[in-house]
Amino acid sequence: MPRSRKPDAKAPPDRRLRGFEPAAGVLKDRLRVAGESRGFAVARLLTHWDDIAGPGLAPLTRPVKVSFPREGLGATLTLLVAPAHGPQVQMALPQLIEKVNGVYGYRAISRIALTQTAASGFAEGQTPFAGAPKPAPAPDPVKLAAAEAQLQPIADADLRGALALLARNILTRKTLKEGP
Repeated sequence: MPRSRKPDAKAPPDRRLRGFEPAAGVLKDRLRVAGESRGFAVARLLTHWDDIAGPGLAPLTRPVKVSFPREGLGATLTLLVAPAHGPQVQMALPQLIEKVNGVYGYRAISRIALTQTAASGFAEGQTPFAGAPKPAPAPDPVKLAAAEAQLQPIADADLRGALALLARNILTRKTLKEGP
């Protein structure tokens, strides 16, 4: 005689979902546990570090851990920094604290400590975590058409192609803002 289950009891999943499961769903719990073991309650701090730190600091730093004090608020975020970039990152710490606290939604981080040691042991050579590369902006179609029109009289196809590539690169490059 089969036993009946209580209607309010949660039954364990008997089978997996049909078809493929997203990798994020399979690894979600493991990633959360691994992140929380280093103090990262908000995974966005790790996954969107390039957006949080900005283009000036993101390539120079990497979050290593968040350590909370025994009493009260005011955690310490530890960042891995190359020795040559330490002074530059040190000057930008107040702005970085504000950006990180914006991710948490409250003043969770009161201090940022910089470390120059490796985040892994000597035997664990790892490639640093880097986000997806940003796509290049599309050039202005009017300016691009004008540049290609000026290249039409050039007879050599290789030279015309090289100059067209140069024009496209110039039209899509980022301009540096000049100081005051």
